Amino acid sequence: MHSKTCLLAFVTGLMLQAPVHAMGLRSFVALPVDKGGAVLRMQWERNDDAAIEVGIANAAYGLSAKQTLLFGLPYRLTPGGNNRRGDLSALYRHTVQQMDSAAGTRRLGLLGGIIIPTASGRDGAVQGGFVYTDYQGRHEFDADLLLQAGLDDRADSGRYDLSWQYRLTPADYPDWGTTRELNGVLELNGRWTEGNTTVHQVTLGLQWVHPRWVLEGGVFKDVNDPNATHYLVSTRFHF
Repeated sequence: MHSKTCLLAFVTGLMLQAPVHAMGLRSFVALPVDKGGAVLRMQWERNDDAAIEVGIANAAYGLSAKQTLLFGLPYRLTPGGNNRRGDLSALYRHTVQQMDSAAGTRRLGLLGGIIIPTASGRDGAVQGGFVYTDYQGRHEFDADLLLQAGLDDRADSGRYDLSWQYRLTPADYPDWGTTRELNGVLELNGRWTEGNTTVHQVTLGLQWVHPRWVLEGGVFKDVNDPNATHYLVSTRFHF
């Protein structure tokens, strides 16, 4: 009986390995990271209407099974000029609720952190929010909300991301080991800065998921301005 219990636990663990690499294209707060594990993502975005290209470096480190540190730093690739490096985002995520099953998992995490200016003349911010994940079978749904309260002269801002990922292939995971998968992604995203209207966006993309790395890309358009088209390509490495 003991050996059957161990075997069942082992198979369940294998079934739950694949979704740790799935998450939305436009956010970096939903991905779980094991204790001592790390994730590095390099992302390229282009605003075709404004001819602006930005590179974004993200990193995550697992303090424990429920605690993760998340960092993000944007850099404007084009056009050139001064102040091309953006401000550093530092977040702490604490998973306050998690329900696992053989079919998937549900997680709720709270977010808190700061924005650190990387250039003189810019002010920082404090930020907080939440992230929720519901993974069942071939479907994953991620939702996050992050609000940033500006310090001194920095404007308040906020963002939301609603992401649905559907595993196109394989239809079923193998009984043993891990496998590659292809996911389709559909998202609704919003970006807001004090004094401006909220920009709502729709994102379509694909993810090619390997046990140790992910290649993903997509196209997103502003709902408020359908003529503005953005492109993104990113790769993630899991350590």
